[in-house]
Amino acid sequence: MLRRAPGALPVVYALVVACTDGTGPQGIAARIDSARVVANPNMEISALVLFGGAGDSARVRYRIAAGNADSLTPAVPVASAQQDTVAVLGLLPETAYDLRLVVYGGQASSIDSQVSDPLTFTSGPLPADLPSYAASGSTSLSGYLVFSAAPFGIIIDGSGRVVWYKRFPLPGPSLNFMAQPTGALVGRLATADAADDDPFVEIDPAGFERRQLRCAANRPLRFHDLLLLADGSYWIMCDETRTMDLTSLGGNVAAQVTGTTIQHVDAAGALLFEWSPFDHFEITDADPSVYQGPAVNWTHGNIFDFDTDGNLLLSFRSLDEITKVDTQSGAVIWRMGGLRNQFTFDGSPDPAFLRQHNVRVVGPDRFIILDNLGSSSGESRYERYVVNAGARTATLEQSYGSISGVLTAIGGSVQAVDPDRYLVSFGTEGRVELFDAGGLKLWSIEGNPGYVFRAQRIRSLYAPVPVLTR
Repeated sequence: MLRRAPGALPVVYALVVACTDGTGPQGIAARIDSARVVANPNMEISALVLFGGAGDSARVRYRIAAGNADSLTPAVPVASAQQDTVAVLGLLPETAYDLRLVVYGGQASSIDSQVSDPLTFTSGPLPADLPSYAASGSTSLSGYLVFSAAPFGIIIDGSGRVVWYKRFPLPGPSLNFMAQPTGALVGRLATADAADDDPFVEIDPAGFERRQLRCAANRPLRFHDLLLLADGSYWIMCDETRTMDLTSLGGNVAAQVTGTTIQHVDAAGALLFEWSPFDHFEITDADPSVYQGPAVNWTHGNIFDFDTDGNLLLSFRSLDEITKVDTQSGAVIWRMGGLRNQFTFDGSPDPAFLRQHNVRVVGPDRFIILDNLGSSSGESRYERYVVNAGARTATLEQSYGSISGVLTAIGGSVQAVDPDRYLVSFGTEGRVELFDAGGLKLWSIEGNPGYVFRAQRIRSLYAPVPVLTR
């Protein structure tokens, strides 16, 4: 099924840009009427500075009480004369801090500022059930790492220290706690209503809920992927289930066949676009073992990404296939892998990949994936392909596995964090490792962090945007 509202074009990525010079366009004189600091109810290692006054922007200057090195939060716009808030993130647990609020104004060509009296704050202890981590390597991972550790969504730094966390209602944020290109975070919210299709919840950098996100047309959502856009709309994976008589294929007379749809939904929840595999694929596109029994997980979509031309790449695990879809017409542009493969592979075994996860576009005609089961070495491997769509060829440019090799049948992720460095999570095997272009391991989480369905590097806690290298 394809539906698109008139003029609704795909918007791929938007970056959050923070004000850093302390001024805004309004030229309001800086004034602080009140300022106080309180604990952030979402995590013990964060403080909230609440203030009233006027100005263009504000930030907090803070330091450990016994120290002499200042840190600064990014500047945020001053929105109200009654009360505004600046969040201070990434504090050490059980540590005393001195803080000062700085409010900036701008009059004509000059910049004025006001600084509050000292504020004191002592962070609390970490939750007893919050996991702890350590990391090591020849190269430090700059920035931070976002992933799910139920019942928490967490962020660690390059040393493995937990610098941000949010507890979700049980069973937690599902396996997929994600940073978004808008600077928000998302996880699955288990609501108290047993009949409710538990939605994604959008979280701001301070851990507060902004809104809940669902599929349109009453489709059940899949936790596997979601992409927020700057205009408030979002792309989301959903499930569509149809009753089918598969007895002629050796299946069930009333099989419940589930395929993965993808939707573009506007900020108000209205459907802008929907693509369904039922309109483009056949049940026999899957191996016969997939469609036996009363419940058939036919396509098992597990991620999507936008190619550099604005069209979609979709990964279907049950089909061993990556599919490119036109976001205007819904037409299938090409199919790679699986029983309906249209490509010749160079430099890789046949089949090239099996039960793959996390296709990510890294440049024109290039993508990376985690090949869970297709490697001839019998291990899960990061792989990078270059695609010649006209000639219908796909060339394997890079391939390497964990040190030492592991096999994860499900889950895992890949991310290009620099032009020639790649972050790989090996799913259920509890390996999160950073590699260079030659496959040399540069950094890893020590021990076993548990099942990491997706790991993402971000640069800032205050604007948790996934690093995108194309």
